[in-house]
Amino acid sequence: MLKEQSIFTITKKIGLARVGTIHTPHGDIKTPAFVGAATRATVKALTMKEMRELGSQAILANTYHLVLRPGTDLIKEAGGLAEFSSWHGPTFTDSGGFQIFSLPNVKINENGVKFKSHIDGANFEMTPESSMQAQWAIGADIHMAFDHLAKSESYEDMKEAMERTHDWLDRCVIEHQRLALTNTTNAQYLYAVVQGGTFLDLRAESAKYCAEKSVDGFGIGGVFTANGMDKMLQTVNSILPEIKPRHLLGMGQEPIDLFVGAEYGCDTFDCVGPTRMARNGSLYTLDGRINIKNAKYTHDFTPLMMDCDCECCKNYNKAYLHHLFKTDEITAKVLASIHNEHFIVKTVDRIRESLLNDTFKDYKESFLARYYKNNK
Repeated sequence: MLKEQSIFTITKKIGLARVGTIHTPHGDIKTPAFVGAATRATVKALTMKEMRELGSQAILANTYHLVLRPGTDLIKEAGGLAEFSSWHGPTFTDSGGFQIFSLPNVKINENGVKFKSHIDGANFEMTPESSMQAQWAIGADIHMAFDHLAKSESYEDMKEAMERTHDWLDRCVIEHQRLALTNTTNAQYLYAVVQGGTFLDLRAESAKYCAEKSVDGFGIGGVFTANGMDKMLQTVNSILPEIKPRHLLGMGQEPIDLFVGAEYGCDTFDCVGPTRMARNGSLYTLDGRINIKNAKYTHDFTPLMMDCDCECCKNYNKAYLHHLFKTDEITAKVLASIHNEHFIVKTVDRIRESLLNDTFKDYKESFLARYYKNNK
């Protein structure tokens, strides 16, 4: 068995919350941190230069999509995900399990999953072993173990998915360790994925199982709403070892997700939501989201946010953004995506700062009261 090494340094702890640093071959990630969702090796509508300038520390790509296009061999030939995409910073890959299990006519057995490409209908199979092989070829610093997405939210389906996820985790660990012995250029790290849905007993069982494995960190999957997330994270992160980092998968569209996640012990987050909403004209402000397509912004020559230093807010006004969206200009999606991604990245950065200077409670209360004041 390979000797385990810690990739995480904790600077400060406040209850379950912590401030730290994840160490990767492509650089350090100061945590808590929001990770840009670069699904197909790109964050939609943004260049990697723009991602760096808005403050992103890392990106996360999707194994399913990269297996289909451009193929893992090409990415490996280019030198790996960071080099292929010109990101040159820390990188994650998720296993693609969520996307695969969301496809129609998926055939599941103990060995893995058979599915058809959504692009051309070609037949594919993904197993724990092939998922690890693909992620090693992609060359991300941090990989997620191949997990099983439950077919419904029932207890029985959640338990079945959790148990299969555990079985597959064992195989992922073996294959990851085998590949680590034959790939000596850069270290690559494996996260186990904790499942169990909204059922605290299943979450506790999954956390205990994952905590005992030779992995470098943990992904927490299957969370789509902040309702009940505090109790779930309390359960899970009270069990998972402190010394290893924890990633809250697919969460961060709503600011409350980030505050609850950080407060209860999560270190990194990713979500396609901020840029997806941006492309539809839904933009973050400190007073909640606005729809820039609304007619009331036709003659509004003020910045989207007065106290925002992103490229969009520093140089453009609401009337111009409204015009771009109404005329369906590509620039609309670019500027809006810069702002939304910057807003979420900086919100998590300020969460990190507030934990360091012991003002987290006040920051959380004031931010959420203002942001959600019209939803009360």
